[in-house]
Amino acid sequence: MKNLSILLLMLVAGIFACSENKQDTPVDNQPDLVADSNNGDIQLPENFGAVVVSDSVGRGRHIAVNENGDMYVRLRRAKNDGGIVLLKDENGDGKADSDKYFVTSTGTDIRLYNGYLYYSHKDGIYRIKLENGELPENWTEETIATFPTQESGHVSKSFTFDNAGNMYVNFGSISNACQEEKRTKGSPGQDPCPELEVRAGVWRFSADKLNQTQENDGYRYATGIRNIVGLDWNDQDNTLYVTQHGRDQLSELWPDSFTDEQRRDLPAEEFLRVNDGDDFGWPYCFYDQFQKKRVTAPEYGGDGQQSERCEGTKDPLVAFPGHMAPNDLLFYTGDQFPDKYKNGAFIAFHGSWNRAPFDQAGFFVVFVPFNNGEPSQDWEVFADGFAGPTPVKQPRDAVARPCGLAQGPDGSLYVVDSQKGKVWRIFYKSA
Repeated sequence: MKNLSILLLMLVAGIFACSENKQDTPVDNQPDLVADSNNGDIQLPENFGAVVVSDSVGRGRHIAVNENGDMYVRLRRAKNDGGIVLLKDENGDGKADSDKYFVTSTGTDIRLYNGYLYYSHKDGIYRIKLENGELPENWTEETIATFPTQESGHVSKSFTFDNAGNMYVNFGSISNACQEEKRTKGSPGQDPCPELEVRAGVWRFSADKLNQTQENDGYRYATGIRNIVGLDWNDQDNTLYVTQHGRDQLSELWPDSFTDEQRRDLPAEEFLRVNDGDDFGWPYCFYDQFQKKRVTAPEYGGDGQQSERCEGTKDPLVAFPGHMAPNDLLFYTGDQFPDKYKNGAFIAFHGSWNRAPFDQAGFFVVFVPFNNGEPSQDWEVFADGFAGPTPVKQPRDAVARPCGLAQGPDGSLYVVDSQKGKVWRIFYKSA
């Protein structure tokens, strides 16, 4: 009996010990993931934490995370002769234990789709077939589509996929406002704007057909969008969503109609729901978030009030303050974060330049709650502090600029910075 009593006491003690250890586990289903001090120098909502996966992979743009946890970061400038870096976390602590640079081209977007790694360059979209989810040692690049060379303007080719084998590609405008003389004070707009035939919109392609061209295979899906860097397909309502960068220099080009304060805040940066055939008005119109309407651009006779030229154009779902540069968009489908985040949208604001001489804005990740395919509440800042402790006068002065977003297989949110390529993994901790 004495031995039995001792055994029972040991068993009970073991149960309490297991219970205590479980309570000390820092992250649900992630026992080895512990937040960095100060969350890697960013601010997060209560009960969220972050680890710095890597602090300097290169000038990072977008990021994709595979089911096995492999992280692929697309680089704007080559590092170690590579335009993509593969990061691996071998021990599950959230930190990258190895990196591998590959692909000579540089660009912005990168995605995983149907067993392939897709990535864009200004002149095309390419892919590599993965083997059992891994990058092969002797990988081969396939060309999905090539595009006419564009040396100036908005050249990055962001893209996304739907669930029916289609790929949607941004073709940004060559100019700011389609003026006869680009970025010239008082120069009128070209009417009609010739760019709209091949630029300033979204084109649809096949996701699997090789060697496509815009001219022969592309279908113009939507028009009148100056430039998109963030696109995502929302599986909940089976619809394309994008974030638009608004035009620049209202007061510099049209000082008789706009003040510097108006130029700082206008036009809005836009979160758009995009359907086949939509027209969002560029270059003839821009969205004024204070008047809550599109108004005719000054290049086309507008005075900041009238909107006759904008009839038939589509308004944004959400209008953000101007010149904050929304550079990526992600609908959250994971189960790790609290319920309020399910099917909502995260947007990374990269920060722009056109607010000078005022302080620049952006440099954070925001969240837009969704319900039944519609924003259900006002947007809120989710992750902040990337730019550092002092006001930013020029974007280059920011410590970090969030640019790319990705969701990991466990529901963590990954953020990549474009200054040095710092990568954060954000997770929800037990309350």
